[in-house]
Amino acid sequence: MNKDYFLFDLDGTLTDPKEGITKSVQYALRHFDIEVNHLDELCCFIGPPLKDSFMEYYGFSEKQAREAIDIYREYFSGKGLYENKAYDGVAEVLQSFLAAGKKLYVASSKPEIFVRKILKHFELDSFFLFMGGADMEETRVKKADVIRYVLKECGIRDLDKTVMIGDRKHDVLGAKETGIASVGVLYGYGSRQELKEAGADVLAETIFDLQNLI
Repeated sequence: MNKDYFLFDLDGTLTDPKEGITKSVQYALRHFDIEVNHLDELCCFIGPPLKDSFMEYYGFSEKQAREAIDIYREYFSGKGLYENKAYDGVAEVLQSFLAAGKKLYVASSKPEIFVRKILKHFELDSFFLFMGGADMEETRVKKADVIRYVLKECGIRDLDKTVMIGDRKHDVLGAKETGIASVGVLYGYGSRQELKEAGADVLAETIFDLQNLI
Protein backbone atom coordinates (compact mmCIF):
# COMPACT_ATOMS: atom_id res chain seq x y z
CA MET A 1 0.00 0.00 0.00
CA ASN A 2 1.49 3.27 -1.11
CA LYS A 3 0.16 5.30 1.83
CA ASP A 4 1.57 8.13 3.91
CA TYR A 5 -1.02 8.53 6.68
CA PHE A 6 -1.83 5.55 8.89
CA LEU A 7 -4.72 5.66 11.36
CA PHE A 8 -4.73 2.93 14.00
CA ASP A 9 -7.57 1.63 16.09
CA LEU A 10 -6.57 1.03 19.73
CA ASP A 11 -8.49 -1.89 21.27
CA GLY A 12 -7.64 -5.15 19.56
CA THR A 13 -5.11 -3.47 17.27
CA LEU A 14 -2.43 -1.85 19.44
CA THR A 15 -3.39 -3.33 22.81
CA ASP A 16 -5.41 -6.27 24.12
CA PRO A 17 -8.02 -4.72 26.44
CA LYS A 18 -10.02 -7.88 27.10
CA GLU A 19 -9.72 -8.03 30.89
CA GLY A 20 -10.41 -4.37 31.56
CA ILE A 21 -13.33 -3.97 29.17
CA THR A 22 -15.10 -7.21 30.06
CA LYS A 23 -14.75 -6.60 33.81
CA SER A 24 -16.07 -3.07 33.36
CA VAL A 25 -19.07 -4.38 31.43
CA GLN A 26 -19.61 -7.08 34.04
CA TYR A 27 -19.59 -4.36 36.72
CA ALA A 28 -22.12 -2.27 34.79
CA LEU A 29 -24.47 -5.20 34.14
CA ARG A 30 -24.40 -6.13 37.82
CA HIS A 31 -25.89 -2.72 38.53
CA PHE A 32 -28.93 -3.91 36.55
CA ASP A 33 -29.02 -7.27 38.39
CA ILE A 34 -27.57 -9.06 35.37
CA GLU A 35 -24.83 -11.49 36.38
CA VAL A 36 -22.33 -12.67 33.77
CA ASN A 37 -19.74 -15.03 35.22
CA HIS A 38 -17.77 -15.86 32.07
CA LEU A 39 -15.93 -12.81 30.77
CA ASP A 40 -15.51 -14.36 27.32
CA GLU A 41 -19.23 -13.79 26.82
CA LEU A 42 -18.56 -10.04 26.95
CA CYS A 43 -15.82 -9.88 24.30
CA CYS A 44 -18.47 -8.65 21.87
CA PHE A 45 -18.17 -5.28 23.65
CA ILE A 46 -14.58 -4.84 22.46
CA GLY A 47 -14.57 -2.49 19.50
CA PRO A 48 -18.09 -1.12 18.94
CA PRO A 49 -19.49 1.94 20.75
CA LEU A 50 -20.67 0.91 24.21
CA LYS A 51 -24.16 2.34 23.85
CA ASP A 52 -24.81 0.27 20.74
CA SER A 53 -23.54 -2.88 22.44
CA PHE A 54 -25.66 -2.50 25.58
CA MET A 55 -28.72 -1.94 23.40
CA GLU A 56 -27.96 -4.74 20.95
CA TYR A 57 -26.82 -7.49 23.30
CA TYR A 58 -28.94 -6.74 26.40
CA GLY A 59 -31.95 -4.94 24.97
CA PHE A 60 -31.31 -1.75 26.93
CA SER A 61 -33.18 1.42 26.07
CA GLU A 62 -31.04 4.40 25.12
CA LYS A 63 -31.55 5.83 28.63
CA GLN A 64 -30.49 2.55 30.26
CA ALA A 65 -27.49 2.28 27.94
CA ARG A 66 -26.29 5.74 28.91
CA GLU A 67 -26.68 4.87 32.59
CA ALA A 68 -24.75 1.65 31.98
CA ILE A 69 -21.93 3.63 30.38
CA ASP A 70 -21.67 5.85 33.46
CA ILE A 71 -21.45 2.76 35.71
CA TYR A 72 -18.95 1.14 33.32
CA ARG A 73 -16.71 4.18 33.60
CA GLU A 74 -16.72 4.00 37.40
CA TYR A 75 -14.76 0.76 37.15
CA PHE A 76 -12.86 1.46 33.95
CA SER A 77 -11.46 4.86 34.88
CA GLY A 78 -9.96 3.60 38.12
CA LYS A 79 -8.92 0.05 37.35
CA GLY A 80 -10.08 -1.37 34.03
CA LEU A 81 -8.03 1.18 32.12
CA TYR A 82 -4.85 -0.61 33.17
CA GLU A 83 -6.15 -4.19 32.93
CA ASN A 84 -4.74 -4.16 29.45
CA LYS A 85 -1.55 -5.14 27.64
CA ALA A 86 0.28 -3.99 24.54
CA TYR A 87 0.60 -6.63 21.85
CA ASP A 88 4.06 -8.14 21.57
CA GLY A 89 6.04 -6.37 18.87
CA VAL A 90 3.78 -3.32 18.59
CA ALA A 91 6.53 -0.82 19.42
CA GLU A 92 8.90 -2.45 16.95
CA VAL A 93 6.30 -2.35 14.19
CA LEU A 94 5.38 1.28 14.86
CA GLN A 95 9.06 2.22 14.83
CA SER A 96 9.42 0.60 11.40
CA PHE A 97 6.61 2.82 10.10
CA LEU A 98 8.35 5.92 11.41
CA ALA A 99 11.67 4.81 9.93
CA ALA A 100 9.92 4.57 6.56
CA GLY A 101 8.75 8.17 6.91
CA LYS A 102 5.09 7.39 7.58
CA LYS A 103 2.84 9.57 9.72
CA LEU A 104 0.90 7.76 12.45
CA TYR A 105 -2.35 8.61 14.21
CA VAL A 106 -4.88 6.91 16.48
CA ALA A 107 -8.62 6.84 15.73
CA SER A 108 -10.52 5.02 18.48
CA SER A 109 -14.14 4.84 19.59
CA LYS A 110 -12.88 4.87 23.19
CA PRO A 111 -13.05 8.28 24.89
CA GLU A 112 -9.99 10.28 23.94
CA ILE A 113 -9.02 10.90 27.56
CA PHE A 114 -8.69 7.14 28.07
CA VAL A 115 -6.92 6.63 24.72
CA ARG A 116 -4.19 9.05 25.72
CA LYS A 117 -3.79 7.59 29.22
CA ILE A 118 -3.49 4.03 27.89
CA LEU A 119 -0.94 4.88 25.20
CA LYS A 120 1.10 6.92 27.66
CA HIS A 121 0.97 4.05 30.18
CA PHE A 122 2.44 1.65 27.60
CA GLU A 123 4.91 4.29 26.33
CA LEU A 124 3.40 4.18 22.86
CA ASP A 125 2.20 7.78 22.73
CA SER A 126 5.46 9.11 21.24
CA PHE A 127 4.87 7.19 17.99
CA PHE A 128 1.75 9.19 17.13
CA LEU A 129 1.29 12.71 15.85
CA PHE A 130 -2.27 12.75 17.18
CA MET A 131 -4.33 10.41 19.34
CA GLY A 132 -8.02 10.86 18.61
CA GLY A 133 -11.02 9.24 20.22
CA ALA A 134 -14.63 9.71 21.20
CA ASP A 135 -15.89 12.50 23.40
CA MET A 136 -17.29 11.73 26.84
CA GLU A 137 -20.78 12.84 25.77
CA GLU A 138 -20.87 10.11 23.08
CA THR A 139 -21.68 12.60 20.32
CA ARG A 140 -18.47 11.60 18.52
CA VAL A 141 -18.26 7.84 18.91
CA LYS A 142 -19.03 6.17 15.56
CA LYS A 143 -15.80 5.20 13.83
CA ALA A 144 -16.54 7.33 10.75
CA ASP A 145 -17.06 10.39 12.97
CA VAL A 146 -13.79 9.72 14.81
CA ILE A 147 -11.91 9.30 11.53
CA ARG A 148 -13.34 12.58 10.20
CA TYR A 149 -12.33 14.28 13.45
CA VAL A 150 -8.74 13.03 13.18
CA LEU A 151 -8.48 13.99 9.51
CA LYS A 152 -9.78 17.48 10.24
CA GLU A 153 -7.66 18.05 13.35
CA CYS A 154 -4.52 16.97 11.51
CA GLY A 155 -5.26 18.69 8.21
CA ILE A 156 -5.15 15.44 6.23
CA ARG A 157 -6.79 16.02 2.85
CA ASP A 158 -5.14 13.43 0.61
CA LEU A 159 -7.52 10.54 1.25
CA ASP A 160 -5.86 8.35 -1.39
CA LYS A 161 -2.75 8.35 0.79
CA THR A 162 -4.62 7.49 3.99
CA VAL A 163 -5.53 4.11 5.52
CA MET A 164 -7.40 2.91 8.62
CA ILE A 165 -6.06 -0.15 10.47
CA GLY A 166 -8.36 -2.01 12.87
CA ASP A 167 -9.69 -5.37 13.99
CA ARG A 168 -13.48 -4.96 13.70
CA LYS A 169 -15.98 -4.29 10.93
CA HIS A 170 -16.62 -0.85 12.40
CA ASP A 171 -13.08 0.19 11.45
CA VAL A 172 -13.55 -1.03 7.88
CA LEU A 173 -17.01 0.46 7.45
CA GLY A 174 -15.87 3.75 8.99
CA ALA A 175 -13.00 3.87 6.51
CA LYS A 176 -15.35 3.23 3.60
CA GLU A 177 -17.74 5.94 4.75
CA THR A 178 -14.93 8.48 4.88
CA GLY A 179 -13.34 7.44 1.59
CA ILE A 180 -10.10 5.90 2.80
CA ALA A 181 -8.58 2.41 2.48
CA SER A 182 -8.70 -0.13 5.28
CA VAL A 183 -6.63 -2.96 6.73
CA GLY A 184 -8.28 -5.59 8.91
CA VAL A 185 -6.05 -7.27 11.49
CA LEU A 186 -6.83 -10.87 12.39
CA TYR A 187 -5.02 -11.03 15.74
CA GLY A 188 -7.68 -8.86 17.42
CA TYR A 189 -11.37 -9.50 18.08
CA GLY A 190 -12.91 -9.49 14.62
CA SER A 191 -13.09 -12.68 12.56
CA ARG A 192 -11.79 -13.12 9.04
CA GLN A 193 -15.39 -13.45 7.85
CA GLU A 194 -16.45 -10.24 9.61
CA LEU A 195 -13.63 -8.23 8.10
CA LYS A 196 -13.98 -9.69 4.60
CA GLU A 197 -17.73 -9.12 4.55
CA ALA A 198 -17.19 -5.52 5.67
CA GLY A 199 -14.88 -5.09 2.68
CA ALA A 200 -11.38 -4.70 4.14
CA ASP A 201 -8.89 -3.93 1.36
CA VAL A 202 -6.14 -5.95 3.02
CA LEU A 203 -6.01 -8.50 5.85
CA ALA A 204 -3.03 -8.89 8.20
CA GLU A 205 -2.64 -12.18 10.07
CA THR A 206 -0.16 -10.91 12.66
CA ILE A 207 1.02 -7.56 13.91
CA PHE A 208 4.31 -8.10 12.06
CA ASP A 209 2.39 -8.51 8.79
CA LEU A 210 1.59 -4.80 9.07
CA GLN A 211 5.20 -4.11 8.13
CA ASN A 212 4.38 -5.40 4.67
CA LEU A 213 2.23 -2.31 4.20
CA ILE A 214 5.37 -0.19 3.97
